[in-house]
Amino acid sequence: MERSIETLVAAYDAGRLTRRQLIQGLAVAAAAAFVPGTAAAAGGFKTLSLDHISYQVADYKRTRDFYADLMGMPVSDDNGTSQCFLHFDDALLIARNRRARPGETAEAAARPLVDHIAYKIDNWDTDHVKGELERRGLKPRLDTNGGPNYVSFHVQDPDGFDLQISGIAKPGDSQYKKQG
Repeated sequence: MERSIETLVAAYDAGRLTRRQLIQGLAVAAAAAFVPGTAAAAGGFKTLSLDHISYQVADYKRTRDFYADLMGMPVSDDNGTSQCFLHFDDALLIARNRRARPGETAEAAARPLVDHIAYKIDNWDTDHVKGELERRGLKPRLDTNGGPNYVSFHVQDPDGFDLQISGIAKPGDSQYKKQG
């Protein structure tokens, strides 16, 4: 925006714009700086990558074999009974056997679903992330079950999907745990 204003002023000084055109141009530049949603996004996070997608399926072994065979995804953390991790790039597909939720019909419980999607963000700071989510009226739920210093919050996106925002706690972070 600063460059746009400099360009407008330079054009005015050179006589290529009238005073009225300069004022109109400045008004447009100022209005563009305050487009709804822009200010909120500026305080948000920088997404680095997809962290993982969590699938709930009828038979995790069938899903495991499908993705490993067709997509060439290496398998890890296979517990042999209910879940495994399938790797692609720096991300995971987590395949888990689906369990019925309280009050759910057998028909509904048999349908597979994407349980949640997790994104890894830059410069993780647990307290800052929690504060920003709360400032936006979200109800963050802390999740530290992803391994050493893996920290995340679950929130609902505007459509009701479970969004997991994750990162790695570093020394000085309230969730950092010294290894060793």
